[in-house]
Amino acid sequence: MTDASPRVLTQRDFDRFAALSRDDNPIHCDPAFARGTHFGATVAHGMFLFSLLCAHSWRQLPGPALPVGQTLMFPTPAFVGDAMQVALAPLADRPAGLAGWQATVAVAGAAGEVPRITAVGESHWLADADPGRLASLPAEGAALPAAAGDAALYGLRPGQEASAKRTFGAVDIDEYVALTGDANPYHADPAFAHARGFGGPVVPLPLLAGMFSDLLGTRLPGRGTGWMKQSLRLASAARLDEPLMAQVRIVRLRAGKDLVNLASVVTGADGRVVVQGESLVLVRNLKDKGEGQAA
Repeated sequence: MTDASPRVLTQRDFDRFAALSRDDNPIHCDPAFARGTHFGATVAHGMFLFSLLCAHSWRQLPGPALPVGQTLMFPTPAFVGDAMQVALAPLADRPAGLAGWQATVAVAGAAGEVPRITAVGESHWLADADPGRLASLPAEGAALPAAAGDAALYGLRPGQEASAKRTFGAVDIDEYVALTGDANPYHADPAFAHARGFGGPVVPLPLLAGMFSDLLGTRLPGRGTGWMKQSLRLASAARLDEPLMAQVRIVRLRAGKDLVNLASVVTGADGRVVVQGESLVLVRNLKDKGEGQAA
């Protein structure tokens, strides 16, 4: 199932998502900086591409569903002017009780041209979600252990952490829906979400993951970081106006390839886990090499 209406990316899209996620990493927002990187121009946020995937996915399911997990690789960047198209194929092998897609976000080419893939992976959805069904999903494993790797890279080191707090309000949801087209009723329809037992709209998974994007792209590893691969698992719903904390922690450095592996988590006001994740990022373009900003 392919989206019949490609979304043509603009710098305004990148700037709006930067304001929404607080990730103003210069590879997305500073054309002069981006021209000096291996990208050569500003590129879309990985979580903006994920939001376009979510916008297409929920409309393809036979009934209401909530995204609860996904893995994505970003093999090539998405640039201003690219016409993005989402394609979905049902997964034959998926976790029990979940709908699953093999998802591809690609640049639509001219007739006969092979689309250029910018994001590819799996997406898992929970149909007829309510707090009880969400809580009953199998728990994630323990956080990533420190793996064999290098002791330092550009001032970074294993175990280094960064964190940030924020809340999401109705104005954030309105801007998210307007920007991405992801009008899933779990976050766009307060009456629907309340009837499902959530007490009101839930924060969209791409916005929660945007807290990681903010930390990775502005704090640790820092400005110029590029997202290569990431996985997310929704453990519980985040409520509007709820204080949330996101944390990322370096678990491995690979100096020969300019790569960093990180574990990440968002927790709610009561300490419960909201989202767990893992990230692989490229630090070749770090703006401040050797100047680690986090403790």
